[in-house]
Amino acid sequence: MRMSQPTTPATDTVPTVAVDAPHEVERSDEILTPDALAFLGELQTRFGGRRDELLAARKARRAEVSRTGRLGFLEETRSVREGDWRVAAAPADFADRRVEITGPTERKMAINALNSGAKVWLADLEDANTPHWANVIGGQVNLHDAVRRTIELTTANGKHYELRDPNGIPVIVPRPRGWHFNEEHLTLDGRPLVGALVDFGLYFFHNAAELVSRGSGPYFYLPKMESHLEARLWNDVFAFAQEHLGIPHGTVRATVLIETIPAAFEMDEILYELRDHAAGLNAGRWDYLFSIIKYFRDAGPSFTLPDRGDVSMNAPMMSAYSDLLVQTCHKRGAFAIGGMAAFIPSKDPEVNERAFAKVTEDKNREVKAGFDGSWVAHPGMVELCKEIFTGVLGDSPNQLERQRDDVSVTADDLLDAGATPGERTMDGLRANVSVGIQYLQAWLEGNGAVGIHNLMEDAATAEISRSQIWQWLHSGATLASGVTVTRELVDQVVAQEYAGLRESVGSEAFAAGSWEAARRLFVECALDPDFPDFLTLPAYAEVLRVEREGVEREG
Repeated sequence: MRMSQPTTPATDTVPTVAVDAPHEVERSDEILTPDALAFLGELQTRFGGRRDELLAARKARRAEVSRTGRLGFLEETRSVREGDWRVAAAPADFADRRVEITGPTERKMAINALNSGAKVWLADLEDANTPHWANVIGGQVNLHDAVRRTIELTTANGKHYELRDPNGIPVIVPRPRGWHFNEEHLTLDGRPLVGALVDFGLYFFHNAAELVSRGSGPYFYLPKMESHLEARLWNDVFAFAQEHLGIPHGTVRATVLIETIPAAFEMDEILYELRDHAAGLNAGRWDYLFSIIKYFRDAGPSFTLPDRGDVSMNAPMMSAYSDLLVQTCHKRGAFAIGGMAAFIPSKDPEVNERAFAKVTEDKNREVKAGFDGSWVAHPGMVELCKEIFTGVLGDSPNQLERQRDDVSVTADDLLDAGATPGERTMDGLRANVSVGIQYLQAWLEGNGAVGIHNLMEDAATAEISRSQIWQWLHSGATLASGVTVTRELVDQVVAQEYAGLRESVGSEAFAAGSWEAARRLFVECALDPDFPDFLTLPAYAEVLRVEREGVEREG
């Protein structure tokens, strides 16, 4: 697979980036400055075309895998996997990552995350966020203030939020949008900018020098990649941005989420491409599960998985993925970061007891497997995770020295979906429909981090839900009861669950929300033969449609 090589020359004069804002966002003039927009224009001009090529390559590769049924380690990069090399050493402030809290850049949640006691805050501009203009720009305002330790909030009811210890906050690590997403409100020559370049570019432009002056640096989480060529593009973006703004080469550090099945076969290669800027890999297990279903959705019974709740990290394919990630990272001197503890503490002691037991078991599994840290979604889970990892790490910041020489993972191990224990049930089908519609409704309203049944859900929730229904339907899967999943059955379940949601929410609140649009989008993406790669793309189109209608009414 050949792609155009590193940086294509930009023109001497970069056209002006146009801003088509549906409404004013407070302090947007501090973020969308002429110089910042010019920087975004440079990034788009130099790298936007390569992004387009890489998206086309994704489709071609998936079509080839669908045709041949084969996905494996690349022969052309064998020398990288077998070579003796390591990534750059971690900066001092980024060496201890035993507990990381994730969440959107909404102001209140940002302050709570910064006060949580975690070592790292994953400031999410992606799956726990939505691309509403207020979130895109407001998130950058909040990150600007968080970097400078000035972030605070007084709510309408007079409640005040501020940093308890400005000198003791977590390391801030934004996650920009994936390569597949465009930012429709910013255009160059009439074409939308790449969302990832917008999120990265605005944060880097406004904060890189400030972070360096404070003894830190611009660190990032990189989502949704499918190949080392996509990592190469990010590396070239980093190299250009640092040179362009006078930031020393290698200051950027990036942790890549291994959350797609093709990327699981290129962990070494991804780290190698980013080796001057790499910090580690993360086991993004929910999106990884979604990717397996999506990638092999038409591969037949051997890839038709049980209920989402039955697919644990102890499933053979998930265990193989986890062990290979730790082995690869530590061989290369990179951090291995574990998956999400999505539980939200409840007022019900029995619910808490069961959930804390599950989280404890999961975090013990991770630290014993060699992970250097893990994720939580709620401040109430920080101390539990920290305690478990400290029990093994002690005063050491990580366990990079622990080599997993006992691990030997084959392509068949990573693809052994058929060995996943569990059942497909009517309850699982109902949960997919109900949770998927609930999450999507909140997403359309601008909330990407949603508490449902005591779990903090993000976009991966709806993606797994709708892709699993699609797979069950189009493979003619049967439930444990013997019932075959048909269009008629799914339509019936949707009608029943939708009616239940209307009753539980209340007619007035239901009418005021985006419930009907959520139901329609979910059904289309779960049932239509033409499978959308990402549910959030048609959902974003719906957001843009509503924005346009609002502007027209005001006009």
